[in-house]
Amino acid sequence: MKKLFSAVSILLALTSCKTIENSTSIATVEINTQKTMQSPKNIIMVIADGMGPAYTTSYRYFNDDPATELIEDTVFDRLLVGTASTYPARISGYVTDSAASATALASGVKTYNGAIGVDVNKNSVETVLEFAKKQGKRTGIVVTSQINHATPASYLAHNESRRNYNAIADSYIDNGIKADVYLGGGWQYFIREDRKLVDEFKASGFQYVDNYNALAHLKDNTPVIGLFAEMGLPWALDDNDPKRLLTMTKAAIKQLENNNGYFMLVEASQVDWAGHSNDIAAAMAEMSDLATTMEYLEKYVNENPDTLVILTADHSTGGLTVGANGKYEWHPEILRTMTSSPETIAKKLSKNEITQNLLTELLNFKVTDYEVKQIQTAKIIAVEQSSVYKQLDEEMKLKTTKPDINNIISTAIKSIIDIRTNTGWTSAGHTAIDVPVHALGKSSEVFNGNIDNTDIAKKIFVMLGQK
Repeated sequence: MKKLFSAVSILLALTSCKTIENSTSIATVEINTQKTMQSPKNIIMVIADGMGPAYTTSYRYFNDDPATELIEDTVFDRLLVGTASTYPARISGYVTDSAASATALASGVKTYNGAIGVDVNKNSVETVLEFAKKQGKRTGIVVTSQINHATPASYLAHNESRRNYNAIADSYIDNGIKADVYLGGGWQYFIREDRKLVDEFKASGFQYVDNYNALAHLKDNTPVIGLFAEMGLPWALDDNDPKRLLTMTKAAIKQLENNNGYFMLVEASQVDWAGHSNDIAAAMAEMSDLATTMEYLEKYVNENPDTLVILTADHSTGGLTVGANGKYEWHPEILRTMTSSPETIAKKLSKNEITQNLLTELLNFKVTDYEVKQIQTAKIIAVEQSSVYKQLDEEMKLKTTKPDINNIISTAIKSIIDIRTNTGWTSAGHTAIDVPVHALGKSSEVFNGNIDNTDIAKKIFVMLGQK
């Protein structure tokens, strides 16, 4: 017979009562005991920042083999178990930012937009990563943003504003080292003139690496901080390792495995950045990196059945629509052939004469005369705007946004791609729609159905032994 909560298993079922928020706290969720849930040894929390349901749908069609009659299922289809609401605390309305949502996912507490690991009164709230560390588990984070960005920071730090990047980075040392593995970007914040945080990590026994290849040569059972870019990592389309999330996740798991188990946060950070940029090409490459990572985790769970993997999003970004403009079509064909992001292509076009041959070469699909003209016109407008800006006096410059030639050309490129694919966007920001929840492994069934984002943290806390 299975033992009760104090031993190897605990009683838990799907939440029968939603949490009630007041000015100081959120009431503890009621948990009925109709179903027995065993605590997993390892918990891997995966957050695909910005990944609303349109992203997993569009990835299915992007990943489809057009030579077959059937549209193949993806790892996201196989692992889908439900949905989660994402709204922040009432003070911030219905549309969350990444900080408030990550704090909810990490702590089970709703808060205001911009908050990092604090409640609406700016009081610190304990996170599942911090609690896991107290239980003797190893902990780690793997992200494609800088490691002090909103989502990882919400698991590791407590600050009233996500914009306090240096202070958040400093807290990774000053408030106690809470993780055994940190992988992502962030040289700008961790190797500063005023403070060399990387050196402080090394003095605390960490090994430091700054390129992906070094991940294959890490010393076992030794904590590691790996930073691979000034801020966030390059787009998957542009990176020398387009599957860098997979590469980092494999390396992190190897370092974290131990007899007591581990808790790890993995964030596909740049799905969100592609959504903000309304960049379907970059978005599909980021989703591909995430999908490959999830496929690896599927195999890992099969070999390590004491592991739980949860994947969800903090919110959806960009109002992506798969099919637009009244046309019942979506054409991902050209997305499959692209090898550089629109941002990188724009940088090259800004420095060179724009010709049909060059544009075709860079986009990796045949462009029309009209499309060439669109990009040429965008560059002319960008140069003219830049010239006008340079002639303004200093007072007017402070009141005017400086034209960005690369950004203007990139926007024109993305417009061509949207028209070719018939992709639509409704926003350059976040939306309030519910997001998918995917899960596999030990006790994954407790995430079935429609839940709130705070419920995810609350269930994980119980799995970790919180009474």
